[in-house]
Amino acid sequence: MIPSVRLKPIFFVFAFFLVQNFFSQKLPLLQLSKDRSYIETADGSPFFWLGDTAWELVHRLDREEIIKYLENRQKKGFTLIQTVIIAEMNGVHEPNAYGDLPLVEEDPGQLNQRYFEHVDFVISEAGKRGLYVGLLPAWGDKIVKKWSMGPEIFTPVNAVKYGKLLGKRYRNHSNIIWILGGDRIPETKEHEEIVRSMARGLKKEDTKHLISYHPSGGEIASDYFDENWLDIDMFQSGHSSLIEEYKYPQKIRNRKFSRPLINGEARYEDIPDRFWQEEDYGRLDDRDVRVSAYWSLLAGATGYTYGSNDIWQMFSPGENHPSLNARLGWKKALDQPGAEQMKYLKKLFSSFNWHKMKPAQELILSLNPEDAGYIVAAKATDFAIFYTPQGRAFQVDFQQLAFEKPNAYWYNPRTGTSEKIINTNSSQKVIFEAPSSGRGYDWVLILLPAHNNLKLSKQP
Repeated sequence: MIPSVRLKPIFFVFAFFLVQNFFSQKLPLLQLSKDRSYIETADGSPFFWLGDTAWELVHRLDREEIIKYLENRQKKGFTLIQTVIIAEMNGVHEPNAYGDLPLVEEDPGQLNQRYFEHVDFVISEAGKRGLYVGLLPAWGDKIVKKWSMGPEIFTPVNAVKYGKLLGKRYRNHSNIIWILGGDRIPETKEHEEIVRSMARGLKKEDTKHLISYHPSGGEIASDYFDENWLDIDMFQSGHSSLIEEYKYPQKIRNRKFSRPLINGEARYEDIPDRFWQEEDYGRLDDRDVRVSAYWSLLAGATGYTYGSNDIWQMFSPGENHPSLNARLGWKKALDQPGAEQMKYLKKLFSSFNWHKMKPAQELILSLNPEDAGYIVAAKATDFAIFYTPQGRAFQVDFQQLAFEKPNAYWYNPRTGTSEKIINTNSSQKVIFEAPSSGRGYDWVLILLPAHNNLKLSKQP
């Protein structure tokens, strides 16, 4: 007879196997909805793109640090990480944390297997934590150098080969979205052809994964590539407190191809405001992050990517040089207020059929000047959401709603808490006054049918 004491380690091993097997299950592939207006999983569930900007993740962090980063983002409710294989910061010539370069002899047709095993690790560990990876094959300076280090290593010929190599290597990883570009727009016909060639190469070996394009600040991908290989449109609203993010979705409504739209790079937390100008405008903060996110999503974007000045570059004091006056270090920056508040944004939108809502500025009867306090609105058949960035009071046209005598709630995007408003009557002219007002006192108004009460999602 086997002694009972031996059952414990056997059980432990079995339990460990079950846990490991659970976390190693593949995430479902992502696809476009039937009307191509939003992203969904293979089983038809809407996918809420809440991204984080980690451009130098593969290039600068070791595996222990990568796990620390991914676990933090998982706990905060992020759903996708944007990172780069051949990174901006001297990614061709400066090795990763293990001394490996991405290419052999700077040739995109010869991958360094040791470097790409590190890329494999990032994708695998992200998947274990329920995270998708928005993967850039290379930063845009490897095609159009401009202000970065380059070098320009791509041609239309080797771009196809590189795309095929990547497509073949990663076609069976379910948690990838390809993102071409990298803070660049094409300046010549050859640049355009390099991008198209890389897309062709990817598609030649990988027909499973969606493709997007990350343009320069103030630009929209489909302004340059309104073509059928571009599955997901993307804009970069940039790093200014003056940016009007709600205008970008308006610009694409007459595009040839219908696509979801993502704000793929917005106001980075703690980056110098308008850093390219000589004047000192201070730094962007969590208020800027929230305004950028809510303006983007309620105006028609179907996803948003948060960014931190220290995290995108994975700045480590004493280890690498800070870019754009980074000062915190990425480990400290992980828990910045704006990053924490992204889980409240996700909690709110996950409580509704967010993929069914449409921009609805007609709901606002009050004067609504397009300044820092501009109010945006969106609606579906069973809810309406308003965002007032400075707590400005406003009047709602109830006749534009599909339901009567709505229940009304104020939602605090800084804390994730809500409070019900009493005695709302659709037969009266109701002016909604937020609980507080001024810069940094932003509020979300939620209207629901009379028989519905607000039930916020419990997920992070």
